[in-house]
Amino acid sequence: MKQVILFAFLGLLLSCDDGDLQIETLNFDDSTIALCGTATTGSEVFFKINGDEALILTLEAGILKNEVSDGSLESVIPGNSKITYRIFSGTVSNSYFCSDIPPTTPTVVDEIEAIDGKVLVNTILLEDGVTYQHTIQLSEISLVNENGSRITDLSINDFGVITTTE
Repeated sequence: MKQVILFAFLGLLLSCDDGDLQIETLNFDDSTIALCGTATTGSEVFFKINGDEALILTLEAGILKNEVSDGSLESVIPGNSKITYRIFSGTVSNSYFCSDIPPTTPTVVDEIEAIDGKVLVNTILLEDGVTYQHTIQLSEISLVNENGSRITDLSINDFGVITTTE
């Protein structure tokens, strides 16, 4: 009887596989949008951090304008704009992205770039008459890792809101 239990335990142990890293959902809803320095119409790189994960948005130059938009300004991914999802070996902070020389830790464990989607930017002028509020949304984002696995259930439609002044 002991041999049967030992054999079953060993069979179960050996059949378990950590497998490749598979990400099924991304959730950055509780993360705030960040950038290095102060937001200007020339700002192009924004990021959101969630523990050991980061979602990086590189906007096409000139899409942030200090003028009210009539509807959404659209930037296509890939091409004009870029979304990158990174998993790190440990908790990451703003200093990782904002240092002239990035720290050696944490290291990037996995990096996936979006192969399809859109960035939508709506701009309004606030009541003070000099501050513009830019709402950045992501639409139809499709991330596929090197193994061909698609990340589903993207909870990142509202990327964030930033303000610029004239």
